[in-house]
Amino acid sequence: MSNGIDAVFLDKDGTIIEDLPYNVDPDRIRFMPGAENGLQLLHQAGYRLFIVTNQSGVARGYFDEKALRRVEVRLREMMGRSGVPLAGFYYCPHYPEGIVPAYSGKCTCRKPQPGLIIRAAQEHGIDLFRSWFIGDILNDVEAGRRAGCRTVLINNGKETEWELSQLRLPHHVVSNLEEGASVITAIKRYQEREEHERFTAANGDLPSCIVTI
Repeated sequence: MSNGIDAVFLDKDGTIIEDLPYNVDPDRIRFMPGAENGLQLLHQAGYRLFIVTNQSGVARGYFDEKALRRVEVRLREMMGRSGVPLAGFYYCPHYPEGIVPAYSGKCTCRKPQPGLIIRAAQEHGIDLFRSWFIGDILNDVEAGRRAGCRTVLINNGKETEWELSQLRLPHHVVSNLEEGASVITAIKRYQEREEHERFTAANGDLPSCIVTI
């Protein structure tokens, strides 16, 4: 059994919140339908939640990183009111054709590259093979698979190209975050039951005087 943390990595725009292109105004941030319930389900199941998002608006000169930090604060407030802590907020500010030199060119953190996921795993002790990535385009799926996670695609119409490969095949396809969370938590319950049964078969029932915590 792994000693690492079980995590769910989440795309931001179109997955958790409404997709308003390049929006960094905290007052315009709204949960997607089903997102709040989905986040609560995942948290109650014991998952640590991380946002992983491409933010090319920095490289394009539309806004700076300070604006993204205000977005992070707003998301933490919204999730906190729902009883869900945000364990980490990771963003890629780069874009190959950006106009801000410091953020232009290739990088290893822009999805579908898995750099941000791997960084989060190293910083938080995450077991990637027991973790998930949920997003609404196949670049999210590819990033998750490259990192070793299982993946869920929210098919909300955002993905329009459908360029498929082995790395871009989601493990599950759902209509919103709540449905995705239900799939993930059901699988976790099944796996925990299997682990318990294997442990019992190997060790027998524990004496009644032993209390497990």
